[in-house]
Amino acid sequence: MESFGERLHAAIGQRGPLCVGIDPHAALLARWGLPDDVAGLERFARTVVEALADRVAVLKPQSAFFERFGSRGIAILESTIRQSREAGALVLLDVKRGDIGSTMAAYASAYLDPASTLRSDAITVSPYLGVGSLRPAFDLAATSGAGIFVLALTSNPEGASVQHAVAPGGATVAQTVIDEISQLNAGASPLGSFGLVVGATIGRTGHDLSKVNGPLLAPGLGAQGATPDDLRAVFGESLHNVLPSYSREVLSAGPGIAGLRAAVDRVLTDCRTALG
Repeated sequence: MESFGERLHAAIGQRGPLCVGIDPHAALLARWGLPDDVAGLERFARTVVEALADRVAVLKPQSAFFERFGSRGIAILESTIRQSREAGALVLLDVKRGDIGSTMAAYASAYLDPASTLRSDAITVSPYLGVGSLRPAFDLAATSGAGIFVLALTSNPEGASVQHAVAPGGATVAQTVIDEISQLNAGASPLGSFGLVVGATIGRTGHDLSKVNGPLLAPGLGAQGATPDDLRAVFGESLHNVLPSYSREVLSAGPGIAGLRAAVDRVLTDCRTALG
């Protein structure tokens, strides 16, 4: 069984370093001329998958925008995940779950168990009940060949008050998270399966990402203000592990498939140039 890190490394080599979000929020549905209902959600998701799932390395559905429509929205999310994976894209489900004990184990099973209809290649999680609380997700990911992306340094301005706070021992909370994930990836080749989420808008923070040996998801590009040229300042010598992530910048080019593909081609060229 290939690990997520191995599959991601291969996908980036074949398709390029790019993750595209599937974020069907009300404003984007309206921009596409779609109703803010289940029919609009289904049309939006199906179009993005048709346009991009056979050409980008990673698609990242935001679960909340499907969940808001209840069981019918979850059914569309299941279909979106399945169709994306069948077309060759890796699916990173953006759920940002974080809990303790059996609850965290249940979340992990929902999204990472091969028998689950929501089974994805990787998920996002929040470490702010302690990185150790995520152990059930780490364990299931390791046995099922899945990946985990842990929030570390996020783009939202409120995040710094927690993430930059100094933990016992003198390191920031974020650096403690970074170091613990680095340990999980020790010795992995060509890439570890446990990644971090580090916003592309945060600039130089002094945090050390050099030992992570795993993927570094960089949201915040495009509509949120960051450009590919900003990645060097944020990631420094770890630039080779960065997975740039776009959502609105690409999705706003819809609803036409040609427009979505042209937007992906443009941002992917910019990312290749910035990442060298």
